[in-house]
Order: sequence, then structure tokens, then C-alpha cells
Amino acid sequence: MKLIRLLSVLILSLSQPIWVTAQDMSLHEILAEEKGWVVVAQGYQFTDALCADSEGNLYFTDVAKGGAIYKVDLEGKLSSLVADAPKISGLKFGTDGKFYAATQVPEKQIVTISLDGKLTVLATGVAPNDLVVSRKGFVYFTETSNGRIQMISPTGKLSVADVGPYKPNGITLSPDQGTLVCSDFDGTHLFVFRVEADGSLSSRAPYMTVVTPLNKIQSLGDGMTTDASGRYYVATAVGIQVFDPIGRLCGVISKPESKFISNVTFAGKNHGFLYVSCSDKIYRREMKARGTQSVKPIAP
Repeated sequence: MKLIRLLSVLILSLSQPIWVTAQDMSLHEILAEEKGWVVVAQGYQFTDALCADSEGNLYFTDVAKGGAIYKVDLEGKLSSLVADAPKISGLKFGTDGKFYAATQVPEKQIVTISLDGKLTVLATGVAPNDLVVSRKGFVYFTETSNGRIQMISPTGKLSVADVGPYKPNGITLSPDQGTLVCSDFDGTHLFVFRVEADGSLSSRAPYMTVVTPLNKIQSLGDGMTTDASGRYYVATAVGIQVFDPIGRLCGVISKPESKFISNVTFAGKNHGFLYVSCSDKIYRREMKARGTQSVKPIAP
């Protein structure tokens, strides 16, 4: 009996710090209590390409219809920017204050777009899906159909950054810009890379294991974002999966509705709201976590 009591005390003492650590990484530390999803825009064909500026204004596109870049300001007012924009599947701000976009129609290209609508082509003859722009000016974009990531240097040089047996889709950078992560649409992992000083990618590893639907091997991993604490968020078939900075799954945030979610980002006041593009709608929910600060768009 003494031995049993001793083992019970030992197990309890060992389990307590493990429990505390797990709680620190749970969704309770991320989600605002009693706050759910709220529709902020609707009536589109297929929303995508979420991004935010330094003030927290949200930008998105209707990749199925094209024709504009849409803005939701801090008060929730919806407006249309950049008339006659191409169909855009990926959108981010560069440090020059311009939009960087992965276009689908009329051509598959990587372009910059100023607020007055001036379009400059950076790469053509490519098959881009999503992209991210580093503070050093490197553009990384996924080619899901070709199973690779390409890179455009600050001087405009296009090169293949990685080719692998996966279907890279969403893409994001860590807050310190030293790590790049991409989702695998057909697989069960997020792939992690080290970003070298020259912008190249190395040390690819399937570091984070993604939850898949029952009896499925495809996560449908799509758009990604990062919060200020270094957590990674990825839109998947089962919801928005959240991983801590060392790759542990914090949990899955349920989808606002059963439809496909294509992208996720932080925006709103203090970047304290998580936005998702869900088929024909844009939703948001209040968070305890905060997004990383982006750049301010520069007026022409």
C-alpha cells in the first residue's frame, strides 16, 4: 500500500507541470471568450487572398469573378478598390506599400498593384497560387499544380526555391522572418524551411502534422497566417488548425459554416480579429491572440 501511495504522489507531481504547459498552448489562450464568427461581407462567388495593412484594414478578392480588390475598414465599412483588377488568388503588401498579387486571369503572373491601379509584372509564365513577401523584399509563391515554391529576389530574379513530392498551397513567414511554412493541399503536414541570409530556402521538413477528415489522407491545407507570438494558422477541411512556434497542435478552430475555407489572416483593431474567406462570404471572430504588423499602403 505504501508503494502504491508513493507511486500515486510521484505520478501526480510529474503530471502537473505537463498539464500547465499544455494549457498554455491551448485554444483558451487564443480565442476571446464567448465570441463567435460574424459575417462582414457576403454575396460573392469565391472569396480569397486575405491580407491586412498596418492599421488593420482587411483586403480580399473574389477570385472566381475578379474585377476588384475589396477593403473592409476598422468600422466594418466595405468598399471596392482597384477597378478592373485581374482574378487574384494571393495578395500581400510589400514594404514599398504596393500590393503583391498572384493572378489567374487574364494571365497567370506575379504582379505589383499600386492603389491607383497601376500594374507591374514581376513574373510571367508561372502558375502561382499564394504568396508572401519578406521584409527584405523576397517574394515566395506556391505553384500547387507544379509541386514547387518559386522565389523572386529584390532585384527581380526568378528562381525555384524548392521542389518536392507535395502540393504547396498557403504560405507564411515567422515573425522574425527566419522560418517559412507552407501547407500541403493533398497531404497531412505543414512543411517548414529555414530562410537563409540570401533568401534561399533550406532544411525542408514535414514538421507539423495536420488533422484530416475521418478516413481521409488529404487535409486540403490552404491559406496560412502567423500571429505575433509565432503561432501558425492554416485553413483546412476540418477548420482552422493552430500550431505553436515549435510545431505542436494547439487545437482546431471550427469553421463558421460547412463550406470550404480558403484563407485566414489577422486584421481589425490592433490586429485582434481572425478573418476567414469561406466560399461566398468573409467572416471574422475576436481573438486574444494578435496578428503581426504589416505595412501601410502608400498612396500614388
